[in-house]
Amino acid sequence: MDRIESCILAELQNNARLSNKELAGRVGLSPSSCLERVRRLTERGVIRGAHVEVDPSALGITLQAFVGIRLRKHSKAEILGFHDYLLCLPEVIALWHVSGDHDYLVQVAVRDSDHLRDVALDSLTSRPEVEHLETSLIFEYQRKFALPDLQGE
Repeated sequence: MDRIESCILAELQNNARLSNKELAGRVGLSPSSCLERVRRLTERGVIRGAHVEVDPSALGITLQAFVGIRLRKHSKAEILGFHDYLLCLPEVIALWHVSGDHDYLVQVAVRDSDHLRDVALDSLTSRPEVEHLETSLIFEYQRKFALPDLQGE
């Protein structure tokens, strides 16, 4: 990636709703050149999409938690099956397959503590793959949308 592409990414990570004309002006390109650069970044898989940030409370979500999950077995088939199962749960908003004490770290969004209990008991500990659960409530959530540009280092 060159300097211009890095600038395009920085601008779009800050505001993915910029018009092409405004983006072009900010990075010093003509609109047609800017559109072509964005198209190439998308084709190369550098840009994978644009997203809207939604206030969880507007959707009735008053509680979020991380659930650390340790599996009983570590066969590829069981891990892939459990991974797919987690992605089907509506309360799961993010998941990470990790090393350490847990095999998965799962972020869930729920209505309240009763809903969290139900997800833990009905959707997670009832699964034969699950050996242990550990839940940590999220008191505050801040997300940085821009990734660091480490290519110059």
